[in-house]
Amino acid sequence: MSVIWVFVLFAAGILLIIKGGDAFVDASVWIAERTGIPRMVIGATLVSLATTLPEMLVSLFAAVQGKIDMSAGNAVGSATANVGLILAISIIASAPSVSLQDFAPKGLLLMLSSALLFSTTRNASLSPFQSVLLLAVLGLFLYQITTSARSLPAADAHESHSVKKSEILFRIFQFAGGAAGIAIGAQLLVDKGSALASLAGVPDGVIGATLIAVGTSLPEFVTLIAALRRGEESLSIGNIIGANIIDLTLILPLCCLIAGENLPLSSQNAFIDIPFGMILTLIAVVPTLLKQRFCRLQGVLLLAVYSAYIAFLII
Repeated sequence: MSVIWVFVLFAAGILLIIKGGDAFVDASVWIAERTGIPRMVIGATLVSLATTLPEMLVSLFAAVQGKIDMSAGNAVGSATANVGLILAISIIASAPSVSLQDFAPKGLLLMLSSALLFSTTRNASLSPFQSVLLLAVLGLFLYQITTSARSLPAADAHESHSVKKSEILFRIFQFAGGAAGIAIGAQLLVDKGSALASLAGVPDGVIGATLIAVGTSLPEFVTLIAALRRGEESLSIGNIIGANIIDLTLILPLCCLIAGENLPLSSQNAFIDIPFGMILTLIAVVPTLLKQRFCRLQGVLLLAVYSAYIAFLII
């Protein structure tokens, strides 16, 4: 009976993230249309903050319980899955062009986040001071997003008086309900999947970087699928970039600052997870900055490198 109950909850999690993703993207697109804020900006802020809640909570709970390997593996592994799996699928499916003005600052900050995390963890630990440096990059990201939003011409937004109060309330409920559905659904999948993996004797670090990382990245994946169905590639790309910056500059620093001391990292975290994540980030950002668009070969390469990373962990 207990095994049947696990599968029932697993299926419920899938249903919640699918329906939650549809509602979440609908509400996000409506916000972008009504405010005139570019979809990439909406994706990199509202959508990113909401879809990174699962990995943030999982990592914080794991750190509090002393499961540092799982906490770090989840934070870095989620960022790696976002680029190597989710962004790769998006690029292969549509190969969208990008606005250099919108993409360049975010792409450069993503590379800075990845490079800074790589350089500060060569001794397999993260100090409170290094955590503050990473949080400063997050502050730069939020400042850039705010500045970008303020520079929009007023004519791009819908007239506020044309929006009914009932519609505003509905969209708020749709956004919050969609985010909640995604978060709860992802947590159900992670809980049940990690329990089965633990019974099979898989180490915490591998579980965190693979099963839990992919599980907590399901919100970004569902948002991607829902956005692609609606032709909103910019929303999805902005979400992935913003989510990765938040993953790399907020989750581990928070865990470190809460602990109040150096956060120890396993050799897998420091010498496999983080370097692979930086390689994937460079593949995703550098060619796009040069060509001002994604290309399908780039998506195939991202998927190939991510597959090699997963295979390396399993072996």
